[in-house]
Amino acid sequence: MEKTPVVQMKNITKTFPGVIANEDVDLVLQQGEVLALLGENGAGKSTLMNMLVGLYRPDKGEIFVNGKQANINSPQDSMALGIGMIHQEFMLVGNLSVAENIVLGLPDLEVRPDFSKISKKVIELSKKYDLGVNPASIINDLTVGEQQRVEILKLLYRGANILILDEPTAVLTPGESKELNLIIKKMLSEGKSAIFITHKMNEVLEFSDTVQVLRKGKSVGIRATSTITKLQDIANLMVGRDVLFSLDKGEYNPGEVKVELKGVRCENKIAVRPLLDNVNLKIRAGEIVGIAGVAGNGQQALSEVITGLRRVNCGKIMLNGNDLTNHTPLQIINSGVSHIPADRNKMGIVGAMSVGDNLSMKKYRTPELSDHNIVNRSHIRIFAKKLIDQFTIKTPTQNTEAKFLSGGNIQKTILAREIDSCKGILIAVYPSRGLDVGATESVRKNIIEQRDKGAAILYVSEELEELLMVSDKIAVMYEGRIMDVMNTKDATTEKIGLLMAGVERSEI
Repeated sequence: MEKTPVVQMKNITKTFPGVIANEDVDLVLQQGEVLALLGENGAGKSTLMNMLVGLYRPDKGEIFVNGKQANINSPQDSMALGIGMIHQEFMLVGNLSVAENIVLGLPDLEVRPDFSKISKKVIELSKKYDLGVNPASIINDLTVGEQQRVEILKLLYRGANILILDEPTAVLTPGESKELNLIIKKMLSEGKSAIFITHKMNEVLEFSDTVQVLRKGKSVGIRATSTITKLQDIANLMVGRDVLFSLDKGEYNPGEVKVELKGVRCENKIAVRPLLDNVNLKIRAGEIVGIAGVAGNGQQALSEVITGLRRVNCGKIMLNGNDLTNHTPLQIINSGVSHIPADRNKMGIVGAMSVGDNLSMKKYRTPELSDHNIVNRSHIRIFAKKLIDQFTIKTPTQNTEAKFLSGGNIQKTILAREIDSCKGILIAVYPSRGLDVGATESVRKNIIEQRDKGAAILYVSEELEELLMVSDKIAVMYEGRIMDVMNTKDATTEKIGLLMAGVERSEI
């Protein structure tokens, strides 16, 4: 007897002005399985899931939950059906506690909630699923991985049996990703089901039972994970062409020192240890220095002191031979530094501005885009079109507000602007986070091209394979210190892992 799917979507179509996001898409999720939903940035994955959780309404098609046709008009409707979603950007209020966030918005919440009772239930769920979350903790004090566990707890507290996870490991360390896998497996053992949106090919085999691929809004393939022998085939299906999983870097010919940190210390008033502790680092022209480390060990602070976003307490920062310690971000930009920030939405774009204006933010003061200090709109249109085409940014028009793009296309917008404006120094923090395999390949090629043009590049990533592939040297950080700097050809994942854990170089 054929099993009834817990979710079935039939002939789903959704359009936005100028864009067909989904076209006649079918999707089936069985009880106790994980369906990996793959596709390029803008392929329609998040849109499809947003219809399942009631954020959008399909223009055409039907949705069935546990064999019954469902009319889902709001997130409350989907939650009543046992469906919950963890979005790429967490939906948490930073200055509230874990317990307050978990019950926030519940329709039957009392005027004066009994938080002792709520906390007790949160603790029980946390122990049951090995989540390790304290209900009294304030969200802003938690790591990204801990915040994601709060999102999972929020769904479990509300009785969700069907979980949708949108890029759940994009901001997690490898260790946190493994922990998430164990949590999901425990949920599945109790009969829960999950849809897992990801761009990371290796996670497909690790997390899923079935793989479905979307391309340009259409479903182009469904495979049982057990039948997949080559990830290359899935990657090619996603982008419609062969994808390279290795890079052919040219000769490594470093030049003069372009970036130098001398004894840099950066203190944090609310932490016991400094964010940066006596950091010494050199980056030469034509060189990519990768920064490895578990999240929260100083990588982001390192990028922020170089770009003027954070002040140092002592030490010097030399850029292009000039002492620019504690200079303003604008002074740093004018010195030739480009910056791809870790947080694309808060730091990388202005969501309410158009894609064209976001692309021109680094150059609107220049003669290329303005006449006598007056912005020339026709020049901006030409400039924006060039970058949209060059970096394959998927947007209805360049006048579309940036906040309406997919996460990956927002990242492409930032990359296009920063790489185009780079004048010798590029600070790239998680530049391929949230990008599909085709876009990731393009990002890495573009950054290596900048190196070959003589740029000095700081490349922060938590993906060791990416660092080994892209970098010429790798510096490993632990608790704000640089443990070692090694040539990539001499580096191994084992050695890097030990340094990331705080083992001294002399002990390895």
